Amino acid sequence: MHPGATNTIVDVPGLQVGHAELTGEGALSGTTVVLPGPAGAVAGVDVRGGGPGTRETDALDPKTLVERIHAVVLTGGSAYGLAAASGVADALGAQGRGFPVGRGPLEVVPVVPAAVVFDLGRGGDFSRRPTAGTGAAALAACSADPPAQGVVGAGTGTVIGGLKGGVGSASAVLSDGTVVAALVVANAAGSAVDPVTGELWSLRHRYDGDAEHPALPVDRSTLLTTLRSAAAPPTLNTTIGVVATDAGLSVAQCAKLAAVGQSGLARAVRPAHGMTDGDTFFGLATTDRPAPDLAGLQELLTAGADCVTRAVAHAVLAAHSVETPGGRWLAYRDVVGP
Repeated sequence: MHPGATNTIVDVPGLQVGHAELTGEGALSGTTVVLPGPAGAVAGVDVRGGGPGTRETDALDPKTLVERIHAVVLTGGSAYGLAAASGVADALGAQGRGFPVGRGPLEVVPVVPAAVVFDLGRGGDFSRRPTAGTGAAALAACSADPPAQGVVGAGTGTVIGGLKGGVGSASAVLSDGTVVAALVVANAAGSAVDPVTGELWSLRHRYDGDAEHPALPVDRSTLLTTLRSAAAPPTLNTTIGVVATDAGLSVAQCAKLAAVGQSGLARAVRPAHGMTDGDTFFGLATTDRPAPDLAGLQELLTAGADCVTRAVAHAVLAAHSVETPGGRWLAYRDVVGP
């Protein structure tokens, strides 16, 4: 397998991504929207960890009525940030995009599942968090261009193992041309760094064409001491994301794709799925390609887990150091060196 043209989630045809940030005046948060085409996408979900914050995940149960969703919202602000999803739903409804519930073109209910990360107070003001307006702004920014990574959107206020987190993305093209990709908001209580070598846990899973891992100093002991001193005490966190494909998957298979995404996270962060994390992944299928056979499905799931692992690496490598009245978080690249 190899990365797609942009090595991001928009390599899945029809998907768009938009970011909106809240910064300055005590704010350090934001929202990211993953937007499928007008017909929506088949979706499933997998929720783990002790502290999830979600919206409309029950609607993604295979036993429920709705099979397709119309957007996924990933946002900061903890449970308060779920307001961003309301802004996205209102804007989509005004466009007539949603589940039809009446005769008129605007008589629809958009299905907009969402998940949150904990970043409250990291800008210095606990009350500055995403609102419905932030969600609407992220939706308006949606584009098929490769999405920005690092300290953007829902990754603006994120922290991973005490170092600065962010948004990361990666894609893979399978042997039959099917595309699988992930977008991750890395905000984990666990560490992305091997404490023995100083390298990212995810390094061993990189594909040719992924972001280059910086060269580590010869003096590893000094590096490891610096990493330990840079890492802040554990806080409330949560890593969230989307694993998507253009294959024709069912709701149950999308839920399985989300579940293997969690396995990919566990390869990139140690530990994952703890009591202060509410790790949540959504699986999306645009169904532009036929349904895979068993061997094809297995290859697809393998690539989905890989994409999440690689996306976490890209989030950490793209992040830059941030200092606010709420704290100071060094980026991995700044600790390792140029």
